[in-house]
Amino acid sequence: MAIAFESLDNDIAGRTGKLVVNKKVVKTPALLPVINPHLQLVSPKELRAMGVEALITNAYIFSQSKQYSERVKEEGLHKLLDYDGVIMTDSGSFQLSVYGQVSITNEQTLSYQKAIGSDIWVPLDIPTSPDADRETAERELAITMERLREAKELFGNDAPLAGPVQGSLYQDLREKAAREVGDLGFSFCPIGAVVPLMESYRYRDLVDVVMAAKRTLPRSSCVHLFGAGHPAMFALAAAMGCDLFDSAAYALYAKEGRYLTTHGSFKIDELADLPCSCAVCRSHTAEELRTAKDRTRLLALHNLAVTLAEIARIRQAITDGTLWELVDERCRNHPQLLSGYRRLLTHNAELEVFDRASKRRFFYRGDESCARTEVLRYQRQLARLRLGKNVLVACDNGMREGYDTVLYFKPPFGPYPPELKETFPIGQSEIPEWDAAMVRQGLKGVRRLADTHKESTIRVTGLHPEWETIFSEEIRDTAELES
Repeated sequence: MAIAFESLDNDIAGRTGKLVVNKKVVKTPALLPVINPHLQLVSPKELRAMGVEALITNAYIFSQSKQYSERVKEEGLHKLLDYDGVIMTDSGSFQLSVYGQVSITNEQTLSYQKAIGSDIWVPLDIPTSPDADRETAERELAITMERLREAKELFGNDAPLAGPVQGSLYQDLREKAAREVGDLGFSFCPIGAVVPLMESYRYRDLVDVVMAAKRTLPRSSCVHLFGAGHPAMFALAAAMGCDLFDSAAYALYAKEGRYLTTHGSFKIDELADLPCSCAVCRSHTAEELRTAKDRTRLLALHNLAVTLAEIARIRQAITDGTLWELVDERCRNHPQLLSGYRRLLTHNAELEVFDRASKRRFFYRGDESCARTEVLRYQRQLARLRLGKNVLVACDNGMREGYDTVLYFKPPFGPYPPELKETFPIGQSEIPEWDAAMVRQGLKGVRRLADTHKESTIRVTGLHPEWETIFSEEIRDTAELES
């Protein structure tokens, strides 16, 4: 019954893969819609027909339900929900975070999850608030880790157990928790207690929390971002290496009369047209959807379709090596998402380790593109070039005589030998007219070249006069400028 995960294509720290549980296969990245047995706007059978390979429900709700508590033990979770895909069950930790207590122990909830035939069981971890002080975070993390150890001791290494990573906003605690979760042998690792960050648009903090956990989790782990609901932020999370997302947003937004898109949500009462091609939007006008008797259900179906389409789009972007472009596009839809994107770029050295060496393309989309992993990797590799004593970097790409080595210049990467003109990233990069940010980054490449080739004299020519100030600021002490 052990959980197995295989990584396939990768881009940034994102990857496509296969999660195998009980001989059932889930393509990742994947969405696990949340199912409440008492409130099913969309049935699990309908989810399966829409291509959903895994869902999540709450074992604690089942255990406390007069209607379902015993029945689910008799019939089994899959038969009761009429769903043959992977079913993950939460332990009651969500209720613990909301109400402060639950009437179940760690052993009881795990035994119950086993008894009802869940495919992935979650121990009763403590979801520490992002606003908790360090003492509280340390104390609650210790309880969580003790419960994870208890789960392994009680049910063995082959049990389909999830190992949640907690630690609040304290990055060292997240690193410690992730390391210990890996050491305990968990291969399915949710990152917990992040819903409050997403609800309050604290995407910078979310990036730091996820990156801290990823820093010490085994690379073979399948990483689940608990409660990641809005499709606008999935690309950002995937770029950090999150493989699974669970969401009740499709239903919660529908109940509020909200219509999801990848660039935000709209109130259905304010829409004149439906900017979507899903089955609901093709068969209804905005007015018809607004006044439909089953409006909430129709909205839920639309919201699910949009969310599932975004997951598929992310998988394709990873396969193509264009995930950075998708992250850039999605994160410009909200100022706080843009802030999270910029925060992610400060982790580019960590991300570059996971990134692929060659891609389909590099599109320059603004200052943020200068900090992408492809630029960092290219400039690091400049140290490998063999140069003569007298080196010219020709920014106008013109031919020059009298130099041992002539290099050309393409921002934001910097100098390159003519032999690399058709290779990635030089040959497959598209940039608009030069701007100050890309020129500055390219000149940092010249500085990198000079710093790693002390035996060479480097001159730069063909640089437009408007960029000479940047040259002076960046490299005048390591290279010469020829007018």
